[in-house]
Amino acid sequence: MKLEGKNAVVTGGGRGVGRAISLEFAKEGANVVVNYAGNQKAADEVVAMITAMGRKAVAVKGDVGQEADAQRIIDTCVEAFGSIHILVNNAGISKPGMLHKLSVETWDEVVNVQMRGPWLCIKAASKYFMQQNYGRIVNVTSVAGMVGTIGQINYAAAKGGVVTLTKSAARELAKYNVTANVISLGIVTTEMTSTLQNDEKLREIYTRRILLGRYAEPEDVSPAFVFFASDDARYITGQVLPVDGGYGMT
Repeated sequence: MKLEGKNAVVTGGGRGVGRAISLEFAKEGANVVVNYAGNQKAADEVVAMITAMGRKAVAVKGDVGQEADAQRIIDTCVEAFGSIHILVNNAGISKPGMLHKLSVETWDEVVNVQMRGPWLCIKAASKYFMQQNYGRIVNVTSVAGMVGTIGQINYAAAKGGVVTLTKSAARELAKYNVTANVISLGIVTTEMTSTLQNDEKLREIYTRRILLGRYAEPEDVSPAFVFFASDDARYITGQVLPVDGGYGMT
């Protein structure tokens, strides 16, 4: 197992892609802190599934965009499992709106979760990583963060910022044997993409843009997170890996 003996934090780990990552990590031997913002039932279900595999798991409620919550999420991993080796910044929200209509509050709400959240969690985890001279950071961006998108300037800007945030972290933490990488996702069948799934016209438009001809399931993308979190990727840092079915090429 590639993550045997490792302890991980997965933000937004109770649903969608985060759920798949949490379960994939556990299958590979990791103990997991499953962070959630509001749906405790979903997070508890993931915890139960992980413990059934013989791994340790804890559900922790918290808003990653708030410094105290981010610190508590990271500290919980150390308190519960003794250390933290892996941080996956997956938590995200989407609040669409055309740029000339978007309120400052909606901008801040999305950017706080999507970009400030990863920074705060990395900030909290970095002291542990530096002390033990080891760490794996895996952040999440999207095609929107690479090329922009109509009606989601807040989301796209934040996701674009995650890329350079990660590269900066990679430069600062490399001397402590810490790697930081980004996975760029396309359209994954989660609650966040329900409009693109349920609107027949939109589904047809976006499916045509994906070279592999279908939306991803969360289980299609979770193995890439295991790769970056494992020692298979020990000599890779500051990089962006598209796991989007070829969407970003078109």
